[in-house]
Amino acid sequence: MMGNSSKLDNATLSLFMNVNASIAISVIYMIVTTINLVGNGLSMWILIFRTSPKTPSIIFMINLTLTDLALGAALPFQIAYQFQGYNWKLGAKMCSVMTLVFYTNMYCSVLTMMAIGIDRYLGIVWPLLFRQIRKRKSNAVISCILMWGLVLSVLYPLMTTDLTFDIPELNIITCFDVLKKDMLPNVTAWAAFLFSMVFVLFLFPFCVTTFCYISVIRKLAEDSKTTQKKRAIRLAFIVLLVFTLCFAPNNILLLTHTVLRLFYKKSIYMSYKLSLCFSCLNSCLDPFIYYFASKDFRHKLRQIINLQSLSSGDSMKMEQRETLYSAHCTFEGQEREHSKVSLVPKKTTA
Repeated sequence: MMGNSSKLDNATLSLFMNVNASIAISVIYMIVTTINLVGNGLSMWILIFRTSPKTPSIIFMINLTLTDLALGAALPFQIAYQFQGYNWKLGAKMCSVMTLVFYTNMYCSVLTMMAIGIDRYLGIVWPLLFRQIRKRKSNAVISCILMWGLVLSVLYPLMTTDLTFDIPELNIITCFDVLKKDMLPNVTAWAAFLFSMVFVLFLFPFCVTTFCYISVIRKLAEDSKTTQKKRAIRLAFIVLLVFTLCFAPNNILLLTHTVLRLFYKKSIYMSYKLSLCFSCLNSCLDPFIYYFASKDFRHKLRQIINLQSLSSGDSMKMEQRETLYSAHCTFEGQEREHSKVSLVPKKTTA
């Protein structure tokens, strides 16, 4: 949102004065915060202390959990901001930090899910060709560092700009709800900033991730591994759900809103603000990705919540063993009874 205090559009002003919308957004953030901290706190404990060895997939999951926990720690500040009627009281630097955490979580999550998808693609579709590369933990660590570097370089303007905005007529100071046009030097810089966020950090990873999971499902369908195929389909469904429900609306509306505001003086800010809430839901869905992506994580989680750690196939084998053992005991018993009978002398008739 670009503008100054004397030229704020009616859509933005109505949002700031809409108490019901503010409460609804705050409630969503509170629910997300609770689920985020509980689910990702447990996930982080399992991934760090209970999962070994630390495979590249596990390292990617730790990176994803770290960004989710950072978001969970930042959301209470956003909740307080909403309850105070969009009045930010913590200063410009804190506003920049909170905004950076929001968008870093989104785009690091996008890139990390792409990395997990690529790792599964190489491991299932090309298991021999890339076996040595996938085993190196250093490759996963370097990939995570490059992800953070790329995201922070794109979001650099958010770190160097005062994102607070004084609205005297409402007696509030907003945080990243009204952006100044001079945040970037010209329209070309704004276009490059938005292109990098929407296309480089979202659309390209989304296409790569979709390709990887479709290829994995096709490969497993050819190999007729029913259980593994079902799990891969569930994982693909959850990942694509996170992209379409959490990331796509926010990025599409951000691009649309900015273009409308820059060139047509129109606004769809209310829709964009609500999409920002849904973008936080990814931190609640990520633990499900770990469950379907890591066999070790599933095993440890089942142990912790006292669920049966055997798979359905193992359970059937166990039942078959018990049935065979029972039949064997019965057969042995019958043999013993037969031997007893045979030892009794037969009576002869006169």
